[in-house]
Amino acid sequence: MANSRPHVILNAAMSIDGKIATYKGNVRLSSQRDFIRVHKLRNSVDAIIVGRKTIEVDNPLLSVRFVKGYNPIRIVLDPRGNIPVNSRLVKTAKKIPTIVVVSDKAPKKTDNLSYFGIEVIRCGKNMINLKKLMKILWKKGIKKVLVEGGGTTNWHFFYEKLVDEFLITVTPYVLGGTSAISFVQGKGFDKITKYNSFKLQKVTKLGNELVLHYF
Repeated sequence: MANSRPHVILNAAMSIDGKIATYKGNVRLSSQRDFIRVHKLRNSVDAIIVGRKTIEVDNPLLSVRFVKGYNPIRIVLDPRGNIPVNSRLVKTAKKIPTIVVVSDKAPKKTDNLSYFGIEVIRCGKNMINLKKLMKILWKKGIKKVLVEGGGTTNWHFFYEKLVDEFLITVTPYVLGGTSAISFVQGKGFDKITKYNSFKLQKVTKLGNELVLHYF
């Protein structure tokens, strides 16, 4: 790739009104068929990236299930180094390669995560420098990553113009709620520009869901 960074695929499931979780944090929107699709997608990448909040709220394993395949490297964006050590991800780090990315604001004790088999990468002063991180991952041989973040993580990847393609599963729910998490949170763009636009390449119907694939 010209920029010497991994190809970035972003994946999410959302309600008809654009929410990826209820205001109480319930994120179970997708059907079993969509879960299988996501796990096939995981099996096609070198690493999965999520934010710390996803680990706190959803406590995911981020492994490949439902289909045969290998587990990609799990990467958690955790600027302050607050990942729960009792999370399933930390507990299985000696079995599945795991990286926690922190900023310089994270305390020195964060490096102790190596005890659990976790590699700690410091990248950025007050927050994680995503562009720099992508170059670091590229040098590690990571050529394709899957972002399964929450609204804030998604925002940072879109804002930094790092998203090469994304898949959205539109589920048959209306969630509402001003405090419910949207597909993309953050400050938001102030103008509609060419970058804000993606081309719809494929639409797949999975039962009562639609998977929209944009480049």
